[in-house]
Amino acid sequence: MAEKDKIYSSKIKYNGIANFPEFYKFCFDWLKDETGFSNLVEEKYAEKLTGDSKNIDIEWSGSRDLTDYFKFEVKVAFKIIGLTEVEINDNGKKIKTNKGSIELSIKGTLVRDPKGNFEKSPFLKFLRARYEKFVIPERVKEFQDKVAGDCDEFLSQAKDYLDLEGKK
Repeated sequence: MAEKDKIYSSKIKYNGIANFPEFYKFCFDWLKDETGFSNLVEEKYAEKLTGDSKNIDIEWSGSRDLTDYFKFEVKVAFKIIGLTEVEINDNGKKIKTNKGSIELSIKGTLVRDPKGNFEKSPFLKFLRARYEKFVIPERVKEFQDKVAGDCDEFLSQAKDYLDLEGKK
């Protein structure tokens, strides 16, 4: 069994004007292009209409191999409450966009020995413990920092995007 360490878990909240389809695309493209999650999958999409507004729950997951021994897994969740369509005036042009409350969360996990090569016998489990403790402790720390850094940068970019959209 692979060893999984939850390295990062955080979220941002935004309430205001933002074009949600463009924000969705920005987040998806950023994760694929900047962090290399080419297999990012939408696991859940639930939409509930209440009058003229929508509540939406979306969950993504993805993983990517860092090395033969390390794997990076990510889970992203959107919770949108009260999403309505509004018109704004942008330099004299009327633009249709959205208004609502957006909560975006991300969890990053570092998986060690994802293929279970060290799980085949008690002796190999013993060797893995020694390998991680004495041979590669710096590599483990390096990949933990990478997972945390990528997740933190994603949330930062998403927050900046929403802040810019809200100032239109």
